[in-house]
Amino acid sequence: MLKAIIGKKVGMTQIFDETGKVIPVTVIEAGPCTVVQKKTAEKDGYSAVQLGFEDIAEKKLTKPENGHFKKAGVSAKKYLKEFKLDGSESMNVGDTVLADTFAAGDHIDVVGISKGKGYAGVVKRWNAHSQQHTHGVGPVHRSVGSMGANTDPSRVLPGKKMAGHLGAEQVTVQNLIVVKVDPEVNLIAVRGAIPGPKGGVVYLKSTTKTIREKNTEVRKSSNPQKASARR
Repeated sequence: MLKAIIGKKVGMTQIFDETGKVIPVTVIEAGPCTVVQKKTAEKDGYSAVQLGFEDIAEKKLTKPENGHFKKAGVSAKKYLKEFKLDGSESMNVGDTVLADTFAAGDHIDVVGISKGKGYAGVVKRWNAHSQQHTHGVGPVHRSVGSMGANTDPSRVLPGKKMAGHLGAEQVTVQNLIVVKVDPEVNLIAVRGAIPGPKGGVVYLKSTTKTIREKNTEVRKSSNPQKASARR
């Protein structure tokens, strides 16, 4: 992971590029984030930093949580997240990560908690088709229907797509593009929609998809014979 930051979803809007084309963007209040803890390869076996976002009153935290922040010598934070960043060895506890860690044109992955939709049936939750609207179906046209279970196994196997709670789960949207960064007010405009409601916490990090594609291109260029054989 190259770069990362914690932010809060502000909402969606639109901006115009140089040619006058409308670009739908999601505005994110990114940072400032404080380095609360540092992991080193010598002590922990890997290098990483724990970032904290948004101040919170100490009375709203437990004693172990307050002790964690007092040990680091930083103010209490509401959200904590650990990232394996490039150059984390040079970062120290108390350092600040701002929105300008990203720049326009960067490709990022955004992680958030999707909106909760409550209890939903299989048609809405899993995009299942409804039953035929014919005689004998009764008032259950949108029900799941037969499970196909016979005497053996005499039960519904786990993992079947059935009715249940929809949303309120972690969702990652990959390979989004940063359109604009305003470091003065810690705002980042990302092209497209991201999961979660307004005010929801999101985690921005350098995308793994672009890195994977670049590595694939490097392997193809290093093996021209295999690349031509694939074609």
